[in-house]
Amino acid sequence: MDSNREMDPAHQVPEGLDEKTLRALGALSKALETTERARGHLYGFHQLTGTADFELGDAVRLLREAGHEEQAARLERDIVGRNVIPGHWTFQIIEAYDSTYHRPFTVMEGDIVDELAGGREHLLEARMKAIRRTHGHPDHTATPPDS
Repeated sequence: MDSNREMDPAHQVPEGLDEKTLRALGALSKALETTERARGHLYGFHQLTGTADFELGDAVRLLREAGHEEQAARLERDIVGRNVIPGHWTFQIIEAYDSTYHRPFTVMEGDIVDELAGGREHLLEARMKAIRRTHGHPDHTATPPDS
């Protein structure tokens, strides 16, 4: 295939797929991508909260070294290792998000793409690439070079 002329078959709109369905699949893909970003923010929250807890441990140690045992003990007892919401550390929030929302959404999106587009993903984006790229330009090829 001349990669400067057309998209690979995996990104060509299947025959019979109407414009409204193509746009709907594009919106579905965008919604799933947004959940991926939200999930990334959950991991950021998880890592930042864990880092804060370890930093708090350092503060407790330093308070003790400075002779402030009562304050260090209060922090250690009441804050170090504390749940961020009742019964949950941040990893449990991620697990609940994954099992309750993200995984079912991912599965359903895949099922719908299979049913309506024969499993071909990112069709709207592929069409946009075909429209926006400069045909004939070596850095605007339709597909990667052959390996």
